[in-house]
Amino acid sequence: MIAYVTVGADDMARAKRFYSAFLPALGYALEEGLAGLSYALPEQPGQSVSLPEFYVKPTFDGRPATAGNGAMIAFEARSQKQVRDLHATALAAGGLDEGQPGFRASYGPHFYVGYLRDPQGNKIALFSSDPTEPGRDG
Repeated sequence: MIAYVTVGADDMARAKRFYSAFLPALGYALEEGLAGLSYALPEQPGQSVSLPEFYVKPTFDGRPATAGNGAMIAFEARSQKQVRDLHATALAAGGLDEGQPGFRASYGPHFYVGYLRDPQGNKIALFSSDPTEPGRDG
């Protein structure tokens, strides 16, 4: 199981504006400290494993942060509408569009996804795959 994911950022204020625009709507709480931003999902009663946390930090070596070529972080939304809403919210908070929300032919018929780049260039996906919602073919 993945315990956490970390992305680097050179401008914490811009990163906070971007990620705080949509992660709280997905249930993540922000803890801000000297080492950067930590977003975590709340633990549920009886939960046997910790859910992955998401960190935005300055680089350890002090060199500029860079986005990974081929790396992408996907966050699951509750519905197709939430994907659309959060994609628009993230764009307004400084993100760059990498693909408007919708269905993609190469994925399953219920996989609804929108793609973004954060202010540092990291690729982010917001998706829903709820089989009770209309699918690509229907």
